[in-house]
Order: sequence, then C-alpha cells, then structure tokens
Amino acid sequence: MKLVEQWRTIEAGLPAGWDDARLELTTEQESDLSRAAQILSAIGVGKSGSKLVFQVHAAGGSQGPQVASRLFEKLDRSRIWCELTLGNVANVDAPAAVEAPGEPTPRADPLLLGAATSWDHALAPLPSDWTDLLCELDLESSDDLDRTALLCAPLNPTRDMSRIAFTFRCSGRSGYGVSRAMARRCFERLDAEGIPATATIVRVLSDTDNVDTQGPVWLVGGKTL
Repeated sequence: MKLVEQWRTIEAGLPAGWDDARLELTTEQESDLSRAAQILSAIGVGKSGSKLVFQVHAAGGSQGPQVASRLFEKLDRSRIWCELTLGNVANVDAPAAVEAPGEPTPRADPLLLGAATSWDHALAPLPSDWTDLLCELDLESSDDLDRTALLCAPLNPTRDMSRIAFTFRCSGRSGYGVSRAMARRCFERLDAEGIPATATIVRVLSDTDNVDTQGPVWLVGGKTL
C-alpha cells in the first residue's frame, strides 16, 4: 500500500477532536532512510534507531495533515517504499501524556529539520552587530533547482555551477541583500513543498558603513559576488 494511502487510513481512524498524532515510519530499504528524512524535513522529523518519528497537527500549518499528505505523495513518487504506524494521539481536551521513565521522546536532528531551521542555526552564533552575509543554499537534487529558484526569487539567488547550490547575500541593516526575515520566509516555502535544502553562511562582516554604496563586494574564485 502506498504511503499516502496508509496515512489516509490512519487519519480516518483518528478519534474525534484529535490534536496531535505521533507517527513512526520505516523504509523498506534501510539505505532509503536518510532520503526519507530529508523529504519529511518540513514536518520536524527525528530519527530513533531505524525509524523516523514525527507529529502531525490537526490544526494545520507546516505540520498539518495537508503538508503531510504532499510529502507522503513525494515519497511515493520517488519510489521510496515505507511503512507508517501510529503512535500516541493527543486529544484537545485530554490531559497531556506523561513520558514513561527511560523512554524520552526522540529529539529531532537539527540537520534534518529543513531549510528554515538550518537558517536559524546558521544565524544563532553570529555577533549582534553583523551587517552583511554571503550565504549558500545547498540542494540534494538538481531536479529541485528550477522550483527553488522560483520560490526563493527574493533572495536573488546566483547558481553555483560547480555544485547543486545557490549563493545569495543577506543584509542586516541596509544595502544590497535580502533581509533575514524574507530569507526565512523563502526557506519556509521550500520546507512546505518538501524540498530538501540547507542554508549556510560563508562569510560575515560586522558594523560596516556603506558610504553611498550598496555594500561590500566579495571576490570568490575570481568572481564578484
């Protein structure tokens, strides 16, 4: 049975008023687990042994049933055969479940949480006075290049022909480059469509003054960026 059909069966059997459903996924081929995790990155998947665990929220949003269905369909199209099982279900009016001793909820690996979260992690260690960033957005598949360029058009992305990646600039104050908030919105679009991508920061400048220019110029590999 296809994954999306398994989900529809599970969803139909959920109790009225359900709030959160904890799901576990295993792949027929163990080598496919990493790829499945990347495709499901938009819904905050975590890894526990040979299984992937994640939650679907009835309220919708980035972890809602519709997003889950789209990602399951993508796994089916990619011919990554999986088995989906239902774990705990939380109801809106029910008391929160108590974690059993010695069985902590698996933590999601930050590297599998998608482009938006990778962007948050990249920004976290920066000094408070940063003003200009040179960044990269790495993709797993060249099939996603065109769609990524469209969804991330506000970044003014430049194709890195040596890799499956784009470069872009981000401005923390003024001058040339997308704002950090707009960049994150672009990455949320990628996550919502299940496009595996990772944002990284290559170079940082702090407390710069543009002085009637659009900001600094970086020379990388003989190219002006």
